Amino acid sequence: MSELICNLPAQKVYVRREYLRDLEDGFGEFVDGVWVSCKSIPGRAFYFETYLPQYGALFDKLPISAFVSRPKIPDPDLPLNNLQFWNCMDYGITAIHKQFIGSMDYEVLTRDFGIQKGIYVATLDNYHADVDSIDYSTAETPDEHKSFNLLQLDNGQFCVYPNNRMRVYDNSLTPDKPLQPDFKVSTREYQVENGNQTRLGDTDEYFWKTKKESSS
Repeated sequence: MSELICNLPAQKVYVRREYLRDLEDGFGEFVDGVWVSCKSIPGRAFYFETYLPQYGALFDKLPISAFVSRPKIPDPDLPLNNLQFWNCMDYGITAIHKQFIGSMDYEVLTRDFGIQKGIYVATLDNYHADVDSIDYSTAETPDEHKSFNLLQLDNGQFCVYPNNRMRVYDNSLTPDKPLQPDFKVSTREYQVENGNQTRLGDTDEYFWKTKKESSS
């Protein structure tokens, strides 16, 4: 299992050149790139590593606001806090592609720019990777954990948004007028062993029975 860094899909992007110049100059210019990896440091935005083929170089530790899907200034041009809603939650990070929902239509509810539409790229998720260190984060707390869905927005930017700030629509399955979610945040930890009162230390039977089964 990965810690701090994970692989990303080889997504072609354009890097806003000002981010390659430490925001000193290069504004309005763009450089071809391909995503390589993503880093997760608690309390910070996700950091993306990008291969820059024109330079034969790698550039690391850029936020999601550094990237666009076409070489032009987005309209609207969303700042970082509208492209990533929450900071990273732990050093443990993994990236997956949720195949079933990969081709559906997406809407995200941003902080300041209303609903923005987009398509799915991948999902980043945090977890507490080192069982020997104190878990000071909430990456595994039911009512605080977030999945970070990485989307390409129609305005040309990319975002990483949690499930509860998105709607996902399928052409075949979703009705024309979908219901408004009225869900409650999940606060419970589910498990199936503690409190079960089934102890098997005194039997070596392969097809064992519970006490209730044995007495019936």
